[in-house]
Amino acid sequence: QVQLVESGGGLVQAGDSLRLSCTASGRTFRDYAMAWFRQAPGKEREFVASISRSASTTYYSDSVKGRFTISRDNAKNTVYLSMNSLKPEDTAVYYCTTGTRATATIAEDSYVYWGQGTQVTVSS
Repeated sequence: QVQLVESGGGLVQAGDSLRLSCTASGRTFRDYAMAWFRQAPGKEREFVASISRSASTTYYSDSVKGRFTISRDNAKNTVYLSMNSLKPEDTAVYYCTTGTRATATIAEDSYVYWGQGTQVTVSS
């Protein structure tokens, strides 16, 4: 059974940085693409970033491009989301996810397994 555990969320001020981590277990981590989604209060869950199994391909939403970086350490079964220049509109619960593909995608229905989420709150 695939398990994903996120960590690293918290309360920060606008302009600050945070790094989220997600550690996976239950299957061979390096064989699958990983992604981050987020859900703000009263809004639908939205794509943030994804990374292919080899890290050769990454995708970002327009709202985070240039500020967020997704990376992975296959030796540690961990994917990261480094977030810089945080804005109040980045406030959301951030979810780590993976599916059955090696290639990265932005489509939510490509992802099967989800973590419990970690709260990120950015104050102005």
